[in-house]
Amino acid sequence: MISKLLIANRGEIACRIIRTARAMGIATVAVYSDADAKALHVRQADEAVHIGPSPAAESYLVGAKIIAAAKATGADAVHPGYGFLSENAGFAQAVIDAGLIWVGPKPSSIEAMGLKDAAKKLMRAAGVPVTPGYEGEDQSVERLTKEADAIGYPVLIKAVAGGGGKGMRKVDAPADFEAALESCRREAKASFGNDEVLLEKWITSPRHIEVQVFGDSHGNVVHLFERDCSLQRRHQKVIEEAPAPGMDEATREAICAAAVRAAKAVDYEGAGTIEFIADASEGLRADRIFFMEMNTRLQVEHPVTEEITGVDLVEWQLRVASGEPIPLKQDELSINGWAIEARLYAEDPAKGFLPSIGVLEDFALPRTNRRDGPNRVDTGVEEGSEVTPFYDPMIAKLIAHRNTREEAIEALATKLGHALCYPVKWNAGFLRNLVLAEDFRAERLDTGFIERNLDTLIPSTTPPADVLEAAGRLIAERANGSQASETLDLDERLQIRFAGFRLNAAPKPVTVRVKHGADVHDVELSDRTIWDLPIARLKPNGIFAYDYEGWSGLFSEARNDSGGSHSAHDGDILAPMPGKVIAVDVMNGDEVKAGQRLMVLEAMKMEHALTAPFDGVVRDLATARGAQVQVEALLCVVEPAEEG
Repeated sequence: MISKLLIANRGEIACRIIRTARAMGIATVAVYSDADAKALHVRQADEAVHIGPSPAAESYLVGAKIIAAAKATGADAVHPGYGFLSENAGFAQAVIDAGLIWVGPKPSSIEAMGLKDAAKKLMRAAGVPVTPGYEGEDQSVERLTKEADAIGYPVLIKAVAGGGGKGMRKVDAPADFEAALESCRREAKASFGNDEVLLEKWITSPRHIEVQVFGDSHGNVVHLFERDCSLQRRHQKVIEEAPAPGMDEATREAICAAAVRAAKAVDYEGAGTIEFIADASEGLRADRIFFMEMNTRLQVEHPVTEEITGVDLVEWQLRVASGEPIPLKQDELSINGWAIEARLYAEDPAKGFLPSIGVLEDFALPRTNRRDGPNRVDTGVEEGSEVTPFYDPMIAKLIAHRNTREEAIEALATKLGHALCYPVKWNAGFLRNLVLAEDFRAERLDTGFIERNLDTLIPSTTPPADVLEAAGRLIAERANGSQASETLDLDERLQIRFAGFRLNAAPKPVTVRVKHGADVHDVELSDRTIWDLPIARLKPNGIFAYDYEGWSGLFSEARNDSGGSHSAHDGDILAPMPGKVIAVDVMNGDEVKAGQRLMVLEAMKMEHALTAPFDGVVRDLATARGAQVQVEALLCVVEPAEEG
């Protein structure tokens, strides 16, 4: 058995692996970059080794540094997690050549499934159903155009070395094919160093179904049933569930048997996933489910499979890598209940899902819903952690496991509503709306679900009335000189819906002017007690109010000259996300036109230009080039130009 394990990864998956290793009595070694010096996975591991600067290309993607760290600490095995080097056959071989145990499939298996075109040929030979398409060596524009015509439009162009949604283009008509091909090749070359493509028939009503497989060095291969990963945004999964909605036993048996044949075809060892695309226009049917690709690693969404089977897949990985057989036979595995997972990303849905970075001043993920039992949380951050621009923005996964799908949906929605993250923006409200959407609950879903329903899924940026009143109460108390509001009791953080600051009596009815973002609201305080309102508490830069449906925001007392309620002419320019000011184009007193660029903010390697909302004059410029700013920081004010 492995005695000391180096984890060649970071964040949530590193913490997940540490949890199982500790339970098995295996010592752990973390690796970290400059940006992760204080990260949770570093503090949880028994040892930690610094491997370089913050960019992944100079740290987590440098295999030689990771192997050197393993040798220096006396680790006898390396677990790659997912992402980074997990599907790099060269790195896997280098680990083995260094005399270390590689916790993953053979390098030859990784290589066999690494290129989509070669993998499809291999799967076709193994009797696994494959999507109609073209995977030929002739990559000329003329040949590809001819093959696309033969397949029939719409057609999908995919980079053979692609992944993560990159290097993919849907083409609806022959006239658009050549331009889409050129664009796809450029992206594939830049992302993967390989511009070769394959073609696939576009599935009209696609479902993304995948099967968890597991093999060992003794020739055994089992499946752990299927997952549905159809809810995606820009080809990235956001909600996963197991089992798949609408899957009957006959179809399940056929698709899982095909997945086992696929794994055996490449002599597979360890955890892997066979991904299928299903034409669900007439429900899930075995003759309409086709192989897409194999992921030769542990998947992000593996917790839903663990929850319904009771299996710890990381434990299985470590045992199989140590030479043991798979702990359970196929007939000893069964489905128990329903599990749904939500991926929480540091991004702002209200602003086009712009990435969000910064320190998590307030962060809580409830692990128990009092009314319906425990939930699972997988995360690599905690309160006080910093979300940096260098890595994937996923910061946590919330998983609910219940007896039925409806119960799991309700539990996950409750959990998403009670989760708290501030001032970093995240997608909890969006995910809550998604799992509560009528069509999702009715099992009417496919990979285009989010795009079709996006307008109704984005949470409102207008504060609920109760949240406004909670903020208004605290503003009123502070204005009256009350010290009682200085300390607010969250009562076990988020376990009780109604909480707030403790007062002997509610303030008398009064109207308070509350500012949120660029809007000013005249809030009439009711005679309700403070216990009937959402959570609110005092922050150094304003009032933070939080609602049980997942809504949160920062409020302040409005200035007397701020204009009317819901002011459409408020020229406050606020930072839409935490970031660095990389350009300031104006000075105090400058006259600007509507739409004119005022400054540029950079976060997560993306630039966001802030512009004048109307013709006016710049006042109260409060930032400069190079400044680091938090979300909703006031950067400047544009006063409307005088009429006439």
